[in-house]
Amino acid sequence: MSDRWLSIAEIAEHIGVSRDTVYRWIDEKGMPAHRVGRLWKFKADEVDEWVRSGKASEEEKTRPSPNRPVRGRREKN
Repeated sequence: MSDRWLSIAEIAEHIGVSRDTVYRWIDEKGMPAHRVGRLWKFKADEVDEWVRSGKASEEEKTRPSPNRPVRGRREKN
């Protein structure tokens, strides 16, 4: 694979996830990414190694997603 920098869309397609997942992994799981102005850029070999190391599949250590129900909690009416 070439050594060029990849965009969000390209890295998402490369690893088979959505762009939203890539943004979440950058924020919550330390996905290797480099900020260039307002853009995020990626090296495929860095991301491939990060995925192989199991970082993408580690359980979240942050708060639960607001769209995901939390077990044992009831919604207030």
